[in-house]
Amino acid sequence: MKPHVLALFLLAAACVPVEDTGTNGTGPQPGDLIGGPTGGGLVEREPDLCQAAQYQQYLGQPGTIVPSLGITRVYRVIDFGAIYSQEYNPGRINFWLSPTGLIARIGCG
Repeated sequence: MKPHVLALFLLAAACVPVEDTGTNGTGPQPGDLIGGPTGGGLVEREPDLCQAAQYQQYLGQPGTIVPSLGITRVYRVIDFGAIYSQEYNPGRINFWLSPTGLIARIGCG
């Protein structure tokens, strides 16, 4: 294939519209579960070893209250859009915050 024909082909392929699969145009957010081939989402690797279930009543509360909850195990508060390590610690409680600083999700990891 001639170089100029290949360049035109690649240029045309780059112009194909991409379907927006995000909700309300925002796309995935930090802490969102991402579906696999079946669309079922990720499953918790271990059964609630960090006991995150006992903190679910704080969903929607300001993230600034986390240090005052008296948590005696390892935890971390993850700001919206923050970069954080991906190593899995089943005993650690993660508090993911929304863009407005409210607790949007609580889970182990």
